[in-house]
Amino acid sequence: MPSLKDLKTRINSVKSTQKITSAMKMVAAAKLRRAQEAAEQGRPYADRMRQVMANLVTKSHGVDGPALLVGNGKSDIHLLVVMSADRGLCGGFNGSITRQTRSEVSLLRSEGKTVKLLMVGRKSADALRRELGEVYLDQLEGIQGTSVSFADAVSIGKIIRNGFEAGEFDVCTVIYNKFVSAITQEVTLARLIPAEVGPGEAASANEASTVNYDYEPEEDELLANLLPRNISTQLFNALLESSASELAARMTAMDNATRNAGDLIDRLTLVYNRSRQATITKELIEIISGAEAV
Repeated sequence: MPSLKDLKTRINSVKSTQKITSAMKMVAAAKLRRAQEAAEQGRPYADRMRQVMANLVTKSHGVDGPALLVGNGKSDIHLLVVMSADRGLCGGFNGSITRQTRSEVSLLRSEGKTVKLLMVGRKSADALRRELGEVYLDQLEGIQGTSVSFADAVSIGKIIRNGFEAGEFDVCTVIYNKFVSAITQEVTLARLIPAEVGPGEAASANEASTVNYDYEPEEDELLANLLPRNISTQLFNALLESSASELAARMTAMDNATRNAGDLIDRLTLVYNRSRQATITKELIEIISGAEAV
């Protein structure tokens, strides 16, 4: 049985932890609204970009098409762009990304493919370094958060395009958490190279093919200019989704931690009161016994 002093120290320690988790929950909740709005407002741009790309592809006169669109004809080397958080204390946010990355690497290797990783965020990079550190192409930190910049997406896109043009990989896929709600985040895989073109979530399945546009200059020239921008747009959308998911996961995790701390304080207080009452009763018995002995 712990002493009263030990129980009091434990209760004070848990109360201090509860204050910290409560503060972190409020900070995450305050930041989440803006991040959620940014993620939701960014989706139409990514969807519309895919629609424009799909329309250009159907009207393009090129036989082969740009390499960023159709690939280089091989799929031997795969680059996975893994987006996790720089900090922890966000529930299963980082763990889900790490598990999905490990699963994808195992699947690709079982098919005889070579895998490379571009790590965006520190937590998954640290978790996978021991087993997959030798295949890291690069590691980037300090990009996600409440102030996600399109310039950061452009810089990541440039790294990807330069690597593809240099023949370092054949296929590129980004892995990130998509924001669904404050309590739900969905691990999503999106292929960047060869580009995934289609109507997107916000449009019907046949919208891209039914709308007839006249493009100037020619479609092939437009595709060559838009494909690099498409990579940056899809990366920016993934960064926004990942940042909103991180804040939502942290808010939920800190809310659970705050409530668990409150339950633990109640249990410890009950034990403390019972121990204190037992100590007082014992002392009274000893005083009465001593008085009777006299």
